[in-house]
Amino acid sequence: LCRSSFPGMPYVNLEGIAEREFAKTDPRGFLAQFPEGAVLDEIQRVPELLSEIQVRVDSGNTGAGYILTGSRGFDMLAHVGQSLAGRTALLKLLPFSYEEIRHEYPNLLLDEVLFRGLYPRIYDKELNPSEALSFYVSTYVERDVRSILNVKDLGAFQLFLKLCAGRTGQLVNLKALSDEVGISHNTVKQWLSVLEESYIVKLVRPYFANLNKRLIKSPKLFFLDTGLACFLLGIQHFDQLGAHPLRGAIFETFAYSELLKVRYNSALPDSLYFYRDLGGFEIDFILDRGVECDAVEVKSSRTLHPDFFKNLRAFGALNPRLRQSYLFYGGDENIDNYLGARVLSWKDFGSV
Repeated sequence: LCRSSFPGMPYVNLEGIAEREFAKTDPRGFLAQFPEGAVLDEIQRVPELLSEIQVRVDSGNTGAGYILTGSRGFDMLAHVGQSLAGRTALLKLLPFSYEEIRHEYPNLLLDEVLFRGLYPRIYDKELNPSEALSFYVSTYVERDVRSILNVKDLGAFQLFLKLCAGRTGQLVNLKALSDEVGISHNTVKQWLSVLEESYIVKLVRPYFANLNKRLIKSPKLFFLDTGLACFLLGIQHFDQLGAHPLRGAIFETFAYSELLKVRYNSALPDSLYFYRDLGGFEIDFILDRGVECDAVEVKSSRTLHPDFFKNLRAFGALNPRLRQSYLFYGGDENIDNYLGARVLSWKDFGSV
């Protein structure tokens, strides 16, 4: 993607042994090869380059720009934050949005999309999603993430991942996770934090506005790819999703990830929350737009029902900042105004 977007810039993959050793031993000489800048892939492998890039950028004597990419975000961000704070623009790339693949795969059913997920290689290489996600979990999640956490007990970590998948779209209960896995409360928080930094999951915070209600304070957990969640849940074919007890939560996970991708792909902060009070009244997502907000309800049904809109109307009466209400559903038709809300098919969540 970077090579296509910046075709005039040299490209170096720092996974290559020769390039990596040159960059480590002589960062100044290495960068001198690229007076107009370069795309430097897997930059976390040579953090020594970042200090030299800082020197070149701060000197003001060069018009060079650098595109720095890395597949291990927590390593890369730690180094970039130390050396290049205030000198960078950060773009977070999640798996494909449905909008990015829909024209190449126009006949995919909703449950196929939920089951396959949207990791690029599955589509680019036409991979079996179960096999591809199995390899991804064993090589990246269990190896790289475990190495960051220094996890000794692989079985406990595997159980933790599966329990998290079973809680996608639900409130996080740290004590329940701690008890079921047999690890401490603080370990649960640490493991969740690293899963979030590595873009496996996202913790969505509750929306706090002065609405004179006592509100839930726990975050919700969402996987950022439904295919990965389905794999960890042991779902082996998309036909199994229709009757699965977590299909609604998986669909809500899909809706959240699509909204997040729209924000990240536009280089915007996520600004996504949920609303729930102690009485059980809930709005699935709130998109905070500063002085205004949008409310989103998510229903996996293919058929619209008037009851789907009750909470949106109630929230509108409660919150004068509400700009627009949306209903996301599993059907195919979009309706600009239906019972006070804009109705969007699962194919068009990215248009918000």
